[in-house]
Amino acid sequence: MENSTTTISREELEELQEAFNKIDIDNSGYVSDYELQDLFKEASLPLPGYKVREIVEKILAVADNNKDGKISFEEFVSLMQELKSKDISKTFRKIINKREGITAIGGTSSISSEGTQHSYSEEEKVAFVNWINKALENDADCKHLIPMNPNDGSLFKSLADGILLCKMINLSEPDTIDERAINKKKLTPFTISENLNLALNSASAIGCTVVNIGAQDLKEGKPHLVLGLLWQIIKVGLFADIEISRNEALIALLNEGEDLEELMKLSPEELLLRWVNYHLTNAGWRTISNFSQDIKDSRAYFHLLNQIAPKGDRDDGPAIAIDLSGFNEENDLKRAEFMLQEADKLGCRQFVTPADVVSGNPKLNLAFVANLFNTYPSLHKPDNNDIDMNLLEGESKEERTFRNWMNSLGVNPYINHLYSDLADALVIFQLYEMIRVPVDWSHVNKPPYPALGGNMKKIENCNYAVELGKNKAKFSLVGIAGQDLNEGNATLTLALVWQLMRRTNLLPLVYLSWI
Repeated sequence: MENSTTTISREELEELQEAFNKIDIDNSGYVSDYELQDLFKEASLPLPGYKVREIVEKILAVADNNKDGKISFEEFVSLMQELKSKDISKTFRKIINKREGITAIGGTSSISSEGTQHSYSEEEKVAFVNWINKALENDADCKHLIPMNPNDGSLFKSLADGILLCKMINLSEPDTIDERAINKKKLTPFTISENLNLALNSASAIGCTVVNIGAQDLKEGKPHLVLGLLWQIIKVGLFADIEISRNEALIALLNEGEDLEELMKLSPEELLLRWVNYHLTNAGWRTISNFSQDIKDSRAYFHLLNQIAPKGDRDDGPAIAIDLSGFNEENDLKRAEFMLQEADKLGCRQFVTPADVVSGNPKLNLAFVANLFNTYPSLHKPDNNDIDMNLLEGESKEERTFRNWMNSLGVNPYINHLYSDLADALVIFQLYEMIRVPVDWSHVNKPPYPALGGNMKKIENCNYAVELGKNKAKFSLVGIAGQDLNEGNATLTLALVWQLMRRTNLLPLVYLSWI
């Protein structure tokens, strides 16, 4: 029996990207074949040397498309898919060395419906439980569930009736769910399923990927699925105001000579990094380039807290003094604890423990920084008459609907800005494949794009996307050219996206008509 290709989820893709970046220390976008063994180890798939050599000789001949002995991230992902799809998946459990703080569940039977071993982070579970406990502590409908114990599996049991999930969705995106639609009393298996389906549909509506997650999965409390969905919901709430059209003070982060339009293309993660470096520069401290390796010593956090803490001279409330005496503590864990004690003064000791800071957990540190930003941004809109304020209108409800729909399907990269993130058409190609339109990926240019001629590569992609729409999908694309997609022409881009959405929704009905 042939092995089918294993699909890598967005969460797994983020973990692979994190592992890749740790090995790619020069940020070239490539690793050499001799670094593969370290890369597999970082990706939680440590392999003996002989196995790596076999991979280099056999599989690398396929994965290293341009035969340069260097592996791009896309080639590495292809390699991981190949590995997980072959017989090695049958012995996956034996090969994996369980990392500290990682709990493994499930099995790797070749006939299993899940087909692989799943794991989840204890640190993430603890962080999410503490965040939910604080966020919903005064909600009368959750009194029977809150507080949850972060040290056991009560989180997975508490989410089983769907009430907590619905509440968290409304917390992240207010009024997404009408409270009257949530079944809260005298719950039966039927009403519980209604709650869970309501939560899944609503999560999809705010841009969470719910592909391969069903109500039964949540009811059974499958940890890797529950935590993956929870993180997406929490992130939507944390990132809601990290967007220039909703927070004009972010204009203060403009670099010298930079256009506002360029700043608006940045993702929330990139804006957070820019925000941290803005305050670190003002503090006279070195800047950071990530939320993992560069913050392990907590010293950047000390300076950040000192910069954003209210000074009592504006409308930001009474002054809060940050004690920097812990800055010179020699022990990393103790220094991190001193830093978190200062964060607690700001009401922001959330998501991370000293161990999470020292280990450089990128997901939890990102959440910690986002919470700091939402509480004390310490930014003030500059008085600059040269800025075109018409650019700050923000997206329409229609545009937000299309963007959230794409994200709910698990496209990669994540769509933060509808038009600029479609400029290379990569997401459009993924949507074509979902509606059974064949894409010849050998004709597609993939990032990283060269500094010179990079935009031409993107336009070539857009031209191919329009060609597929006209000739294969049989869409009506009169007057639409690839350059229109590349330049973000709103009307013409939406014309294509709308037809993609319609075809996606109609396809299941077509299949039903064949039964």
